[in-house]
Amino acid sequence: MSALVQGALYPAVRPKDIAAFTFGFETPAQQTRIVAKLEELLSDLDAGVAELKAAQKKLAQYRQSLLKAAVEGALTAEWRTKNTPSETGAQLLERILLERRARWEAKQLAKFKEQGKTPPKDWQKKYPEPVRPDTADLPELPEGWVWATIDQLAAIGTGVTPLKSKSQYYMGGEIPWVTSGALNNEMVAEAIEYVTPLALKECRLELYPAGTLLVAMYGEGKTRGKCSELAIPATINQAIAALVLEDTAIVCKPYMKSFLLKSYDDMRNQASGGVQPNLNLQIVRSIAIPFPPIDEQQAITDTLSAQLETAKDQGTAIELSLKQSTAQRQNILRAAFAGQLVPQDPNDESASALLERIRGERAERAKQPRFLKTKKTKSMNLSNSASLSEWIKASQSDEFSFDDLRSGISGDYETLKNLLFESLENKSPAIEQFFDGNTGQLRFRKVKQ
Repeated sequence: MSALVQGALYPAVRPKDIAAFTFGFETPAQQTRIVAKLEELLSDLDAGVAELKAAQKKLAQYRQSLLKAAVEGALTAEWRTKNTPSETGAQLLERILLERRARWEAKQLAKFKEQGKTPPKDWQKKYPEPVRPDTADLPELPEGWVWATIDQLAAIGTGVTPLKSKSQYYMGGEIPWVTSGALNNEMVAEAIEYVTPLALKECRLELYPAGTLLVAMYGEGKTRGKCSELAIPATINQAIAALVLEDTAIVCKPYMKSFLLKSYDDMRNQASGGVQPNLNLQIVRSIAIPFPPIDEQQAITDTLSAQLETAKDQGTAIELSLKQSTAQRQNILRAAFAGQLVPQDPNDESASALLERIRGERAERAKQPRFLKTKKTKSMNLSNSASLSEWIKASQSDEFSFDDLRSGISGDYETLKNLLFESLENKSPAIEQFFDGNTGQLRFRKVKQ
């Protein structure tokens, strides 16, 4: 039936195409048997699908529970009883902070040299200290762990959207430009849009390296709070925060990614704003992260990866089963309407005899006069929706067909059809559409206001 749809603005199937549509016709008794069998089979299928979706939901909950246990220390509680880390989380954090400051100082000195300037007195005091965690309301951590912030562990940036009106920013571009919609996957291996080196230069877009962690600060639906990782060098738009880990902090990336994946709901709750709450760079910078020793981070990553891979395999199996269930549903329906679902009863009246009887009754009804009078005796000219509304109000019949309408209003088929469907889509339509089982046609009737 969908292949018969015509029209772009108001897609519809013409009444004559519906009337000419052919299908296998069964006797009422056989239809009853088919429906009973369908209800039996589809009920069992629906029950199976419900169980699969419940398992899918539990698997998602299990995954979040694993991530939560990982970043709270429960997953490696036994590991800590058998292992002594080479350094504590606090010592690791101090090392990362020293490297962070050293990188800033090196960049500042490079700027002074490029500008031919001598570094001013106390220039090191202008170092922007990273946001420190507010531990007042944070829970106690396992031994050897420490609270840190994203700002202490990573360089944080974002991007922009080059003007769409400037084709030179996009035409022939080869630099991936990632938007927040791509973060629904845990790895970003490609972009939908690409920009040019000119856009990179004039819009001051940062090209982030592969391995950069991304956080969606805002976006449609469930996008806000999503975390992903660049598998390719790419630039981003302003809806994404980029987290670049350098030097010693690089080895902490798998653990940090696990923390961000676990914190999806927490980050959404931290979003600010009215109608559409968003995250911002300041919120992202200040997110507190429980930070274990590097040895324990590795143990967490190893254990977590194995268990998440098992959960992923189970999720893939469930998805496959759901697709098979959809296909099975179609197979059952196809068998039902092909006469293959239940056996025929030889005692039933033949379908051909019943169909002939229905045709005879329909022919008799067609002989009866049908009156559709309007206040105007001559055909009205169709110019706009007002003309259609005028004809409907003038009609003395509460019901009419499309052919009745065409006989009462002069105008081409497409215009009349478009105006008719436009009228049906009004907030307070004057008419409604229904299927007349007696005539086998779509008809229209006035709506009582």
